[in-house]
Amino acid sequence: MTVIVTGAAGFIGAHVAAALLDRGESVVGIDNLNAYYDPALKQARLHGLIGDRPGFRFAAADFADQAQLAAAIAGIRADAIVHLGAQAGVRHSIEAPRDYGHSNLAGQLEMLELARRQAVRHFVYASSSSVYGDSASLPLSAEARTDRPLSLYAATKKAVSYTHLTLPTIYSV
Repeated sequence: MTVIVTGAAGFIGAHVAAALLDRGESVVGIDNLNAYYDPALKQARLHGLIGDRPGFRFAAADFADQAQLAAAIAGIRADAIVHLGAQAGVRHSIEAPRDYGHSNLAGQLEMLELARRQAVRHFVYASSSSVYGDSASLPLSAEARTDRPLSLYAATKKAVSYTHLTLPTIYSV
């Protein structure tokens, strides 16, 4: 099985990619390697994936850019997509709102379109606890209200959390 993992150089993305590789899957990792988190740390994670396991292919690409995404997956037929990539950061969303519209909204659209075109069997999307706002009810519940985001970051994650397509399985976690 071939799985596309966006955000593959991130903490969670690198661990998901490693677990998939350990299971014997082929992984295509995509990450734009932006500087929001330390790029040297991202490179170290990628080095561990590329150097230690067969079956890993990496593309430094912006998945929200249709041309870059097409180049990143050229010749790839995916069975599943684990979409973990996003522009992170609550405070940064106030300073650079277009980064969030581009990555978290347009990027979700590009990934969903890719899933539709390739008829992938599974699409996993990672949302954020930020969608719950300042909920006083802990622990958080999937049924809790998400209609009062406290940041643009939270609003972008909420906006794409309940997308429905005609795919056999879409998970939002």
